[in-house]
Amino acid sequence: MDTLIRGNSTDGSIRVFSAITTDTVNEAHRIHKTSATASAALGRLLTAAAIMGAQLKSDTDSVTLQINGEGPLGIMIAVTDNKSHVRGYAANPQADLPTNAKGKLDVGGAVGPGFLSVIRDLGLKEPYIGRTPLISGEIAEDLTYYYVKSEQIPTAVALGVLVDTDLSIKAAGGYMIQLMPEATEETAERLTEIVENAPSVTDMITSGMSAEDIAFAVTSGFDMLLENNAAQPMYECKCSRERMERALISIGKQELRDIIEEQGEAEMSCQFCDKLYHFTREELEALCEKAK
Repeated sequence: MDTLIRGNSTDGSIRVFSAITTDTVNEAHRIHKTSATASAALGRLLTAAAIMGAQLKSDTDSVTLQINGEGPLGIMIAVTDNKSHVRGYAANPQADLPTNAKGKLDVGGAVGPGFLSVIRDLGLKEPYIGRTPLISGEIAEDLTYYYVKSEQIPTAVALGVLVDTDLSIKAAGGYMIQLMPEATEETAERLTEIVENAPSVTDMITSGMSAEDIAFAVTSGFDMLLENNAAQPMYECKCSRERMERALISIGKQELRDIIEEQGEAEMSCQFCDKLYHFTREELEALCEKAK
């Protein structure tokens, strides 16, 4: 079972989020049949979304992370609610690249140059949208840059996905540390040193460390209080036949009429879970009556 822990230092200077998302990323791999590189990229994005979901308050709030990269993976999207239940996809999930010069999966190359968009829907009239250029395409560095530039919050993000030889996910997770307004320059320097010398996320997970262990490890030397009610990240699609019907209605009466005349029926696939929805001519006729 995946877990996500959050906590704050007793002096209010830092807050930390730590997550293990191995099962969540494995489910994404199972659904989308991702290549090793795509698993690493999408898994990092889903983990980041889960962590950001822990910052939401209302059950109706959501955060969408969208990467528009020029690399072979194409657009990637991850969506989370306030329970860190996530869903996502990559436009080209089978895209793969040789390992990079360090012998690691080339996530940056697969993502390519582009932009990261963060869309927060907090139930207001308009969602908040922040957009920053990708720094490396490695996702953690890009999210760190986003927080500093778009939200003016000094942030350290680490994300990791370890893909096994059979392409299943051996370990996945991440952490985020943010400096609060009370933080001093000394606090920032101490944290920088800790993070730079910390083992990789996947090394910590495969060594048996829990999300709580990781949270304490990356804030070593700080007096931390971690919340007892750990979240349980999971992959959860929210698609339904009703949503698909609304999508068909939204394309308009003329478009629906064209589909009926040219095809006589329609089949729609959910991008997040690959579930197929079939609509007969009679069902399309009924939806056409509701469309404008």
